[in-house]
Amino acid sequence: MPGPTRFRRRSTRGSGGRYRISFSTDREYYEVGGVYREVVPNERLVFSWAWHSTPERESQVTVTIKPDGAGSLLTLTHEQLFDQAARDGHERGWLSGLEKLEKLIA
Repeated sequence: MPGPTRFRRRSTRGSGGRYRISFSTDREYYEVGGVYREVVPNERLVFSWAWHSTPERESQVTVTIKPDGAGSLLTLTHEQLFDQAARDGHERGWLSGLEKLEKLIA
């Protein structure tokens, strides 16, 4: 699967702020957005998640960061997904993104 060819982000900070991320591959354009529901700097971020193509299928993402020895432990939970297919697709996407993040900061 080809990687993103273009990536763009817009957001407003803090709880109640909004974000929008768009990217495209050789085959398709994607856009997702939502609202920051909880922001605790350096600890916790909770936000809604809805693709522009299916805004009625809003879900929730929670990211926590905790000290872990000389580093940090990041935990990502994506819940309230529409169905098993959505869960599987998001799992693949998040795992791919987190693997790339790990390589970037290693």
